[in-house]
Amino acid sequence: METYRHILLAADFSPHGDCVAERAVDLARRYQSELSVLHVVDNLPIADSVYGPVIPFSEDFTSELIDAGKQRLAAFADKFSIPAERRWLEIGSPKLEIIRIAEANNVDLIVVGSHGRHGFELLLGSTANSILHHAKCDVLAVRLKDD
Repeated sequence: METYRHILLAADFSPHGDCVAERAVDLARRYQSELSVLHVVDNLPIADSVYGPVIPFSEDFTSELIDAGKQRLAAFADKFSIPAERRWLEIGSPKLEIIRIAEANNVDLIVVGSHGRHGFELLLGSTANSILHHAKCDVLAVRLKDD
């Protein structure tokens, strides 16, 4: 089995994000690999986000989301000692952007959190599930416990 040379942590800033990050950091140390982090600002209007409640979608609002995302990403990456040149913030569909960034940067392993939902939530599709089925590299879905 080949060793992982470049690990991509998909950060969503959820309450369990540190747990997922700690797993990625541990793997990067074990394999002596580069660790990068990506946060995707979803391009869809949402009712409640990690940035607070959201109302109508506008250009100013998008700028505010991007600014908030940059600040959260910088603080998150600093906490886990991920250098500035390996931090990415993208706008779009998290499912698509995570895969695109992984392919463009020769990532060997994507680490993402997963709630393991069922039923109606599963029908809507989860980011982790989509990444698992479409990524060209290995994917580690870290099981998160719902409170």
